[in-house]
Amino acid sequence: MPVKKPSLPEKEIGGLVSAVRRGSPAAKTGIRSGDRLLQVNGHTVADAIDVQYHAAEETIRLKWKRGARTLTGEAKRSVRSTLGLEFAHPTFDTDIRRCNNRCPFCFVVQMAPGMRRTLHIKDDDYRYSFLYGHFVTLTNLKPRDWERIAEQHLSPLYVSVHATEPDVRIRCLGNPKAGDILERLRFLSENGIEIHTQVVLAPGLNDGAHLERTLSDLSALYPQVRSCSVVPVGVTRYQKNGIQPFGRAAMEKVTAQVERRQAEFLRRLGSRFAFLTDEWYLGTGNPVPPLEAYEEIDLRENGLGLVRSFLEDWDAVRRRITAKRIRPRQKQATLVTAALFRPVLESAAAEANELDGPAMKVIGVPNRCFGETVTVAGLLTARDVIDAVRADGAAGPVFLPRVMFSSPPEMSLDDLALRAIKQEIGRPVFLAETMSDVVKALRE
Repeated sequence: MPVKKPSLPEKEIGGLVSAVRRGSPAAKTGIRSGDRLLQVNGHTVADAIDVQYHAAEETIRLKWKRGARTLTGEAKRSVRSTLGLEFAHPTFDTDIRRCNNRCPFCFVVQMAPGMRRTLHIKDDDYRYSFLYGHFVTLTNLKPRDWERIAEQHLSPLYVSVHATEPDVRIRCLGNPKAGDILERLRFLSENGIEIHTQVVLAPGLNDGAHLERTLSDLSALYPQVRSCSVVPVGVTRYQKNGIQPFGRAAMEKVTAQVERRQAEFLRRLGSRFAFLTDEWYLGTGNPVPPLEAYEEIDLRENGLGLVRSFLEDWDAVRRRITAKRIRPRQKQATLVTAALFRPVLESAAAEANELDGPAMKVIGVPNRCFGETVTVAGLLTARDVIDAVRADGAAGPVFLPRVMFSSPPEMSLDDLALRAIKQEIGRPVFLAETMSDVVKALRE
């Protein structure tokens, strides 16, 4: 007799609902957490973007699976209200789009061993660009993807350009098909998509005259190409392609070059257009621009304006301390950061100590995991931090940079949970982004 093959489980379709906001239009339809959304207003939905697009109506009709049953529900929504659904995975059952480039400065291939598994994934998904502001290269899109971007008006998008000269961009991305970036950007512009671009700058690869050309080409597409962030290349001790970090003198040169173009763009376009990320100012010791210089463009996730936001917050906290409106219960605190931000944090802590606020001590943690050329707080590992805090031996609660635990929450890059870090340090541990966060924790 023939052997009967075991049947494979049927692939689950639809988007797994992880939460339904109380009182929302979705909640009024009857859908619940754990259900699988199949359709919105008669349209099959493949991801959270489809849901947003097809739910932009006054009447919402949903179809979903609950176990073996198929259910439907209807509700009204106002123009300003959101649907109120959250999903376990924004792209439903489809895996994230992987990068097909071989950039010589790719940070993923410079990753230290033993890091969280997801850090080794080279993602390059235009859907995450629209949903979360991730920068993508646009090299792995299919014709239907371009049609969808135009049809559903997926704006804004965030694009890693690196260079506009075809041969230079091909070298930057290690992809012989990557040279048509201006054609791609023109398509997006002609379809009304706003674009924020970035240039990861590497010495001898795409700087100097190449950067001049890139800024000129991109600014010609303003205002649809709304901005260009200039980011210094990150180099870990695992770099194998000969890419070197910028030294201080070279950073000064790039800073002067971009600031000169900013002045030109401001006269011609009414916008600075090109923006230097915080590393250029901290690395050279030059003053961080005032708040208005960022033109209300929120690219803090890309390292643009984070220091200015911190300083603005500290200015407000300092005024409250001076007016005696802040009376912390705890008088000691240890503030942890990386080498690049340490001078800024030490200056704020010294001012707080002089104002009879809490007595704060700053620890600048060297990055032994990735190498000391990596100086940003977002790339500190739990093990390096634990070792530095133990060696210091100061008293009081410890404040760690919140950016160390950005995704998933409360897990470090080296896969250590925050609760485990607290146990190893043996003192109260808090996450902070601003001095307001520190003072609030000390008052509780």
